[in-house]
Amino acid sequence: MSAPKPFEYMPRLVDAVLRDKLDAMPAVLVRGPKWCGKTSTCEQLAASALKLRDPDVFARSAEAAAARPSLLLRGERPRLLDEWQVLPVLWDAVTSAADEGHGAPAQFLLTGSATPPGKDDRKHTGTGRIARLDMAPMTLEESRETTGEVSVASLFAGQADVEGASPVSVEQLARLICRGGWPAPIARGDMRANVAPEYIDAVCESDLEEASGQAIDPERARALVRSIARNVAQEAALATLIADVKSAGTGMSEPTLRVYLEALRRLFVVQELEAWAPTLRSRTPLRSARTWHLCDPSLAAAALGVNEDGLLDDLVTMGYLFESLCVRDLRVYASLLGGVVRHYRDKSGLEVDAVITLPAGAWAAVEVKLGGAERIDEAAKHLLALAAKVDAKAMGEPAFLMVLTGGEYAYTRPDGVHVVPLACLKS
Repeated sequence: MSAPKPFEYMPRLVDAVLRDKLDAMPAVLVRGPKWCGKTSTCEQLAASALKLRDPDVFARSAEAAAARPSLLLRGERPRLLDEWQVLPVLWDAVTSAADEGHGAPAQFLLTGSATPPGKDDRKHTGTGRIARLDMAPMTLEESRETTGEVSVASLFAGQADVEGASPVSVEQLARLICRGGWPAPIARGDMRANVAPEYIDAVCESDLEEASGQAIDPERARALVRSIARNVAQEAALATLIADVKSAGTGMSEPTLRVYLEALRRLFVVQELEAWAPTLRSRTPLRSARTWHLCDPSLAAAALGVNEDGLLDDLVTMGYLFESLCVRDLRVYASLLGGVVRHYRDKSGLEVDAVITLPAGAWAAVEVKLGGAERIDEAAKHLLALAAKVDAKAMGEPAFLMVLTGGEYAYTRPDGVHVVPLACLKS
C-alpha cells in the first residue's frame, strides 16, 4: 500500500471572508469544532503564532499570563493565538491592545474550539474589536469532490434551469459520510474512516470535562453521542435521549443531560437545526422543535459503529446521515451569502428538511432524498406545498425549490423544482 502524501493546505471557502474581516478589524476569532482546519487556515495569514495546545508552550505562557498577559501578544502581526480559551485572559488583553492601537486592523487571529465554561470573567465583549467567523469541516466543494455545476449563489441570483452529472456513486457517498470532512487526512489523500472514532474518544474522555468545568462520565457521554447519532436529522425530545442512554446501561437525569448537551454545544460538536417560522397564508400551527445534527456525519457513523458497508446495508440510516452531510454543506454555502439554514415542520405533517434564508429576506427550500424517482416526486410535492402555504406578500416567493439527492443527474423539472446531486452543488 502506498504511503499517504504529505499534508498540503487546501484552500477553504472562508479564506476570502477571513481576509476581508481581518483587513477591517483589529482581530478575528475563528470558531468551530476541533480538527476542522481553523489553525491551518489562520496560519495562511499569520506572521507569528502562540499555540497553546502545545503543553510546553502552555506551561510557559500560563506563568506569563498570570503576571502580564500582554507579554503573550508580542510577535509579528497578525499574531495567531491558537486555542485562546485555555488562557481566557487573552481575550481582554487583545481587546486592550486593539484600543491602544486605535483600532488598527490585522493585529490578531484567535482560534477556539470551545467556549469557556462557567462564569465568563471577560471584562469586554470584544464588540468593535474582535470579529467572529465560524468554520466547519470541509464541504465536498472544498475537498474537490463536487463538479460545481450548480451554484447556490447563482440560484439565489435567479438562475432558472440547472443541469449536470455527478461522478459520485452511492457507494462513494457512503465512504464520504464515514470519512467526513476532516482536512488533514483529506489533504493527504487518506480515505480511511479513522478520524471520527478518535474524535469521539477525545471528546468523551477529556474535552467535555474541560468544556463543562465539571466531572464527566465518559461512558455516559458516549451513550449520549450514540443517542444523538440515532436521532440525526430528526426531532427527538430530551426524554427520548434519556431513554436511549438508559437502554445503553447507564442512567442520566435531565439536569445532567443538559450539562452534557451544553458542553457538546460549547465544543461545536452538536449543532441542531432550528425551526423556521414564516408568515403563512393560513393559521397552521408550526412546530418549534429543532432537529439534531452533529458537526460532521462521520461522527454519527462512528458513534453508531457503522462503516460504509453497514450504511449500504441500511439505507434508512444512510438516508439520515446523507441528510446531515447535505446540511453540513448547505450551512457553509449559505453562510457565504450571510444566510442561515433552518428546517420546517407544521402540525399538519408537512416537513421540509432545510430552508435557507438570507439577510435581505430571500428564502429557498430544500428537501433531501438519497435517491428514487418516487421519493423525488414526494419531495417536490412537499416543496410546492410549502411554497403555497407561505404568505408571499409577507415573505416573498421562494428564490428556488430544490431536491438534493445522491443521484446522478441535475435537472429542472417542469414544475420548476430543481433536482440536484450533492456532488454537483457548490457555493
